[in-house]
Amino acid sequence: MPYEFGNLSPADFEDLARDLVGRELGIRFEAFAAGPDGGMDGRHAKGGAKIILQAKHYAGSTYPGLKSELKRERSSIDRLAPKRYVLATSRALTPPRKTELAALIGPSLQSEGDILGPGDLNGLIRKYPDTEKSHIKLWLSGVGVLERVLRSAAHTVNNITREEIEAKVRVYAPNPSFNGARDTLEAHHLVIISGPPGVGKTTLAEMLSYAYIAEDWELVAIRSLDDGFAAIEDSKKQVFFFDDFLGRVALDRSALSHKDSDLARFIKRVRKSPNARFILTTRAYIFEEARLVSEYLADQRLDISKYVLDVGIYTRRIKARILYNHLLVAGTPQSHISALIGSGHIAKIVDHKNYSPRIIDWMTDSTRVRDILPEIYPAAFIDALTNPKQLWDIAFRTHIAKMCQHLLLALFFSSEYGVGLKELKLSYESLHPRLCAKYGEEHGPKDFDEALRTLEGGFVKISGPLVSFVNPSLRDYLTEYLNDDALLREIAASAVESDFARAVWSYCKTIRLPADSLAVVATCFAKIAGDFLHLPVWIKTPGKHGDSLQQTGLSNTQRIELLIAWHRSSGDQRFSDLALALARAPVDGLDSWRDGDDVIELIAKLRDGDYFDEFTVAGELANCLETAAIGMIHNCAPDDLEKISDAVEEWKLHLGSEIPQAVNEVIIREFDEIDRTVESIDSESTLTEHIETLKKLATRTRVSTAVVSRAVETVMERIAVVEGRSTRSSSPSVRASTSEADKFDDAALQNLFAPLIRR
Repeated sequence: MPYEFGNLSPADFEDLARDLVGRELGIRFEAFAAGPDGGMDGRHAKGGAKIILQAKHYAGSTYPGLKSELKRERSSIDRLAPKRYVLATSRALTPPRKTELAALIGPSLQSEGDILGPGDLNGLIRKYPDTEKSHIKLWLSGVGVLERVLRSAAHTVNNITREEIEAKVRVYAPNPSFNGARDTLEAHHLVIISGPPGVGKTTLAEMLSYAYIAEDWELVAIRSLDDGFAAIEDSKKQVFFFDDFLGRVALDRSALSHKDSDLARFIKRVRKSPNARFILTTRAYIFEEARLVSEYLADQRLDISKYVLDVGIYTRRIKARILYNHLLVAGTPQSHISALIGSGHIAKIVDHKNYSPRIIDWMTDSTRVRDILPEIYPAAFIDALTNPKQLWDIAFRTHIAKMCQHLLLALFFSSEYGVGLKELKLSYESLHPRLCAKYGEEHGPKDFDEALRTLEGGFVKISGPLVSFVNPSLRDYLTEYLNDDALLREIAASAVESDFARAVWSYCKTIRLPADSLAVVATCFAKIAGDFLHLPVWIKTPGKHGDSLQQTGLSNTQRIELLIAWHRSSGDQRFSDLALALARAPVDGLDSWRDGDDVIELIAKLRDGDYFDEFTVAGELANCLETAAIGMIHNCAPDDLEKISDAVEEWKLHLGSEIPQAVNEVIIREFDEIDRTVESIDSESTLTEHIETLKKLATRTRVSTAVVSRAVETVMERIAVVEGRSTRSSSPSVRASTSEADKFDDAALQNLFAPLIRR
């Protein structure tokens, strides 16, 4: 495809020109940074004879501008006296104009053929296609690739615009992390991108995703493992993207211990599929904490799939390019750019011990720096690196009204991956009036809409129906801000959604509130605790093919566990009474997917005195749950049978005979109905995995060898049908450019940024 080069920065264009012309001439050009370079962007010297390459990125400028620039540089070219001078420009040229430029350049130009315009450069790209793929930004900014990325992102991530995608690509500074993460992903079908906050994990994951989309893979951005299991199909090339899969603030140990096996199952599923890739991101400290409590995440086999991204991988040149790209693309006022470069603070920023792409992004965004005077902008930039949390503290405490602050507090306790407008408004309209009454603030019926409009762009982003924080560092700031007993009591009392209530309680446990304070907070959940008896666990969602059920809030088992926790902390009998009532009549009944193994474990723990010895109704609660669980097992979906059976095996010493008997009956039924089960499965790897599941389940009940063999044969027949429709994948061949030298001194740093002043 022909390129116009408009999305490349001047520095990117120079890198490309050096690679292309160097390949054509069979030489390696020494790189020189952009700026007052004395008439060269690349030099090849051998035996005293010099070949000089100069790159002029004038895609968005006029021909007279290019002509004037070459007039000014004629003296520099003559002074260098190269054996051969080559000019590469992104400005379209006609033959007469090449002749005119040749006269301006002088005798150092051997022929007009050494003036390369966009058509000539595109010809070299076609001649050396590996060079095209080594320049990620060139490749991803192509019209066809951008359209594919836009179509995919618009349906799977959010309502992202073409301009936003182009900005992401233009800001990205290619670095070795792309190749390292991509190689890990291809070798293991899985990459866990780990690193400290703000280092660029999500950006790296997005660039990987875009590269796969460009090769006609389907991007599936997931917010839960349920999304992944529902979407994976072996016959399609799919790349799954799970951003911050362990959560952005704190690890819920209880939830992880229940759900990490699902992660292991999905990873196993992806690894078996020839057409699936799985990209996950997580903060390094959260991942390491998770490994301490999860046997699945602690598995050494996951280590080979982990790619640790740290600022340490960024050379001085790469860090400078990240800053340069942001200043070029983010709309930073020219007055601020000039002040920053003129102050001599560029080196201090690039070399700062707290250097972070996230802070660079923050401090170059026009909407955030417009209130900073140009003369104090350089000092403010350094201060942001030295004290990054002050960025949010000033903005939160002084720049926004209380109605806006309260919306951010409501959002904090909603899903970190985004919450629906309807759900957020429900939480806000309970929390906001309560806090206003507590602290003597006025409030009105339009506060939610006005607060959302005020916060959009600067504090929150709205992607279709979802609202989320514009930057994870705001959530980090609020983690400390919310550590206030009185404030937490009011927030707890305002809870109107079950998952919101659990998020508040989990936060209180995470910050280690003293036992007496925790007990008081627990009693504040009394109202929402009563609502647990009727709040739905499933809602109907309209779709093209009719209504579908979507889970909402906490499952029945999770609600009961939370009621038990509140009772244990406060001693309030209301919570134990509600737990019994819910166990006797679960909302919509227990569900094998949502409650399955969780309820089996809870029943066993209630009967094991080591867990709830002080909970006086533990035995009665276990009996009620057992009755509900038996009904759930008999209506169990085949996909959930294995995990329920595994839970029964693990906890059978503390279970009666009825639950194991119910599981045995359902296992036998599964073998009897194997034809019906497999006829709807179109995944070869899922069918292969099902054979292993059948063999494992057969060892736990009275199923004859002949019955097992017939079931396996039925599955194999289905695999043969599916195999005819499966395709093999091909991985994207894009490689990051390695043309840049490691040497990057202060002079090179100054030269890189100098053109931004003249711009």
